[in-house]
Amino acid sequence: MLNAFFVVWRESLEALLIIGILLAWLNVHDADGKGRRALTLGVVAGIGLALALGWALLNVQDELTGNALELFQVGALLLAALLITQMVFWMQRHGREVKTHLEGQLAAAREKRGQWGIAVVAALAIAREGAETVIFLYGLAQGGETAALLTGALGGFAVALLTAWAAAKSLARLNLGLLLKCSSFLLLVLASSLLVAASDRMIGLDWLPTLIDPVWDTSGLLDHNAGFGRLCADFAGYRAQPALSTLLIWGGYWLLVLLPWGNLKRRFFWRKGAPPKQAS
Repeated sequence: MLNAFFVVWRESLEALLIIGILLAWLNVHDADGKGRRALTLGVVAGIGLALALGWALLNVQDELTGNALELFQVGALLLAALLITQMVFWMQRHGREVKTHLEGQLAAAREKRGQWGIAVVAALAIAREGAETVIFLYGLAQGGETAALLTGALGGFAVALLTAWAAAKSLARLNLGLLLKCSSFLLLVLASSLLVAASDRMIGLDWLPTLIDPVWDTSGLLDHNAGFGRLCADFAGYRAQPALSTLLIWGGYWLLVLLPWGNLKRRFFWRKGAPPKQAS
């Protein structure tokens, strides 16, 4: 439930911020109110496109059986992990330019296509966030706890609304930028857990060798099937009895992620005129 809550919270918050940016631009450049109506139409269309993707995924799943179904579900886990990672790094590189980029798109679309252009920009922006959410939730749903997933998703959306409202009202000096940066790291943790889940599925299907199984056994200290251990397993990919191949995939992911993450941080500090300290 926690992983669904977190994913939906983050994705919904980004979508709400996008709507806020577009609405703020229209408040200045839309005297007759037609642009705001077009924005509403675009948001509804974007949500509809995301729901259509979810419907398509479920229908494809219903048509598959045996190894084809397993391959589809493992692919969904891998795709969700890839999309989460790509989204985090894209936001790290371009997050500061999103507002300018969206406003430029909106101005150009209105110039060329009038109110329909505004609707298209809004629809595509919301559909992208919605499609990512659908794919993430489908990947998480491979755990089988649909009711808990739905509860977490609804809770995440409600808290995203509350967070966006607090940011708009500047309540308690909410540092939205810091909040998004912290949540970006947690998203990478979640992506690593999806990779672990995919490796478990592939090992169970004999598509991936275990190499050594298990490498260790910490179930006496923290069992991943119950209590806090289950929470760590679902959100962070903890396994009390991990196979070596799973550990190699998990470790390889973090090696590939942390190196470019550090480079992004260094470039950020150089742009701010405060180069990072060099080790003596």
